[in-house]
Amino acid sequence: MQKFKLFDNWGTFHKGMNANNIQMSLANHLEYSLSKDQYTATDRDMYYSLALTARDRLIERWIHTQQCYYQHDVKRVYYLSAEYLMGRLLINNLINLGIYSETRKAMEELNVDIEELAENEPDMGLGNGGLGRLAACFMESMATLEIPTYGYGIRYEFGIFNQAIRNLGQVELPEIWLKYGNPWEIPRPENTHTVHFYGKVKQITLPDGTLKTEWVDTNDVIGIAYDTPIDGYGNETVNTLRLWSARASKEFDLGYFEDGDYLKAVEEKNLSENISKVLYPNDHIYKGRELRLKQQYFFVSCSIQDIVRRYLVTHVTFDAFPDKVAIQMNDTHPSLAVAELMRVLLDEHGLSWENAWDITTRTCAYTNHTLLAEALEKWPIHMFESLLPRHLLIIYEINRRFMRDVSVRFLGDEARMRRMSLVEEGDEKQLCMAHLAIVGSHSVNGVAELHSKLLRERELKDFSEMYPGKFNNKTNGVAPRRWLLAANPELSNVITEHIGEDWVVDLNQLRKLETLLDDTAFTTVWQRVKQTNKDVLVRITQQLTGVQIDPFSIFDVQVKRIHEYKRQLLNILHVVYCWLKIRQDTGLAMHPRTFFFGGKAAPSYTAAKMIIRLICHVAEMLNHDPLTKDRIKVIFLPNYRVSLAEKIFPASDVSEQISTAGYEASGTSNMKFALNGALTIGTLDGANVEIQDEVGSENIFIFGLTADQVPDVRTSYQPYAYYLKDPILKQAIDMIREGFFCPEEIDLFKPLIDKLLSEDTYLVLADFEAYHQCQMRVNDLYLDKQAWTAKSILNVARAGKFSSDRAILEYNRDIWKAEPLSVIRCKRK
Repeated sequence: MQKFKLFDNWGTFHKGMNANNIQMSLANHLEYSLSKDQYTATDRDMYYSLALTARDRLIERWIHTQQCYYQHDVKRVYYLSAEYLMGRLLINNLINLGIYSETRKAMEELNVDIEELAENEPDMGLGNGGLGRLAACFMESMATLEIPTYGYGIRYEFGIFNQAIRNLGQVELPEIWLKYGNPWEIPRPENTHTVHFYGKVKQITLPDGTLKTEWVDTNDVIGIAYDTPIDGYGNETVNTLRLWSARASKEFDLGYFEDGDYLKAVEEKNLSENISKVLYPNDHIYKGRELRLKQQYFFVSCSIQDIVRRYLVTHVTFDAFPDKVAIQMNDTHPSLAVAELMRVLLDEHGLSWENAWDITTRTCAYTNHTLLAEALEKWPIHMFESLLPRHLLIIYEINRRFMRDVSVRFLGDEARMRRMSLVEEGDEKQLCMAHLAIVGSHSVNGVAELHSKLLRERELKDFSEMYPGKFNNKTNGVAPRRWLLAANPELSNVITEHIGEDWVVDLNQLRKLETLLDDTAFTTVWQRVKQTNKDVLVRITQQLTGVQIDPFSIFDVQVKRIHEYKRQLLNILHVVYCWLKIRQDTGLAMHPRTFFFGGKAAPSYTAAKMIIRLICHVAEMLNHDPLTKDRIKVIFLPNYRVSLAEKIFPASDVSEQISTAGYEASGTSNMKFALNGALTIGTLDGANVEIQDEVGSENIFIFGLTADQVPDVRTSYQPYAYYLKDPILKQAIDMIREGFFCPEEIDLFKPLIDKLLSEDTYLVLADFEAYHQCQMRVNDLYLDKQAWTAKSILNVARAGKFSSDRAILEYNRDIWKAEPLSVIRCKRK
């Protein structure tokens, strides 16, 4: 640890915002919170103490915020999400508090590098990818926009796994993010809710004819709240992210213990606490699927009970519930909120079905995040009936009434009724959770214009025709404070020096950069900043992989979850293609390029893990080829996560967004790349369509089939014909299939290639030629440094639409209708 000086008077404690106050708080926490001095304190202790110092300054605002919400009886937005990919919080919290500069000064006076100190914070990786990161951006924007909000989710003990590359393949390691504690969260043991599972349902008719329902003989689990403050930028609003941890209702069975059965004595505790143990258990086995359903109901039940409890603090009837509560379900994972809210209103508060249903449908809203059928969750009836018998009865009744309405609206259309039913018939009856969310919500939105269009016209066409006013679009966005101000401080400083700082809360202000395109001094500084960021990524790459890369090469980057539809296979196949072309023509005018890949494959997703192995094997060969290693390098950056992404986006030249058109709902990495000055090469899929509309078709590289063309091509698609058509492509494919890149196991990639040549579900070969030609255009433009820089500036200047602030304003305007509340003005009153 670096040497640093400490004040003698450690007992002095201040909550002030200057460097001296921050030093005093830091010293106070080192001694009184951690019991450390200058001789025993580690770098982690310094980080923890600084985090507590920042939290102190959040808490006063946090308390005032909640007091203001109660005083004004505001309408609150409740954001239910199974994932929150928060990343690290220290730097962002300091920025939003407005004390980053003073804190940096305070640390410098103690001979501590604040950026190095921040590396001690583990990523809060409670998510798998874009869904969880979007939730994190949205929470920050809601606080910045002063919208009263609670986020609800699960406090997973183990988040998304840590990925290691061993023997040129992915290995999953547990992510123990809570190993050293979490300085940001506040445990709330007084805020607990009981969640029921299993049991049976008893129904009796009372003398007045009312049907009374009781769910009895249940196995119960206790949900304990852990709260994390979410602060807004430039104001004093601090909202709450409340995560639920599962605890057994019966911690210890003394009888078993006294009989010597020590494992049985704690069996119930262990089984109960498995619920919040791990993000996304393996659902390819029955127990894994059941655990996943338990997780979803657990966090939904805790959250709904908590929402109702908070509402009843200031209300005695439910008449105003939809006017004071807005529940947003982030994808299908929280869709049980519809049935759970109905259960609470019916069984615990005695409302009539009609009243409860009216309240539920006016309160709930649903965001769909996928066009993939496997992601529109379905649960076997027999599993659901065993685990949640009361909810099955409620869903059956919802479906009975819904089917009645459909039959009246579309007379005689039995096929439509089968398609729309909440209960899917077949060899195994299943509940369709997306259907439940749609029927039980007053709003259903997609997350990009193309995605929403495909939902209305294809995937959910029946429902759109049934409820034409219910469907709408809310294009995703990213938090500019996280993804530009914090992630790219040098570029942020340059922007602020030239157009002021208003862009931080109004990203459309970046349009002012367009006036600087012909300013040579400005473009030179822009290029210098990009090169500085590339130098940083060079060092990180060396540390993570041991590979030395050319900092002046084109940084061509594809970082995202590994999935066949995202077509990392197209990318690496093209890398091999380019390598062969260079070997055949060493004079080929191709600028040196470093191809970066990063992302995790689901542990049970065999094809995705095989694609990672292919990338790593190709890298192993190409990076050691003396003829081409100075012109092509392939890098797989292990353990892709938020904190690594914050280093990658600012350094990138080219953003690979090459999914098969019609499969990507939106994407947000495309927005983060553009916001940091990378140029996109992509298909007209997801939000790429809107990025092209905003930045201009001349400032983006678009190729390939469109979403409308894909179904037509599939009707007569023969991938083998494309394989035969191009000799170099054929050679590249043959080398992969025949084991050139893995001589120790020559058949390793044969199944992958056989599937490509026989099925090619995601049209890799159909788009290959167009992709290559587009990549050559990228190469040619990069050779013109000034032209490339101008397009880089325009991508940043025209990225304003893709702020999560804009997205949240649209959600609130059209769906939630919650009145923003200024905590500063509230305090003054």
